[in-house]
Amino acid sequence: MHLSKAVVPTEHASRYLQQLCKHWSHKFSVEFDPQKGRVPFSDTAEVTFAADDAALTMTLSVADTSQQERMQQVIDDHLKRFAFREELDIVWTD
Repeated sequence: MHLSKAVVPTEHASRYLQQLCKHWSHKFSVEFDPQKGRVPFSDTAEVTFAADDAALTMTLSVADTSQQERMQQVIDDHLKRFAFREELDIVWTD
């Protein structure tokens, strides 16, 4: 599995974590609470979230690196939609 991670500074990390997980729970077997969440998109891709007072940490795990950029973009787009009131700095690192 290939991992990439983004630590997004925001005071609303828990809110965004919960919104993202609730959104995806209609399609996937999502597990979450206010501090952590897990979205298994498929057998080969999943994202985990961790929220604290200062940031939302997202860790993406994919089996095939060809999925990585597309999945990062999907996650980014959804997060930006929920966080439309603030400008987020989302930078993924391997």
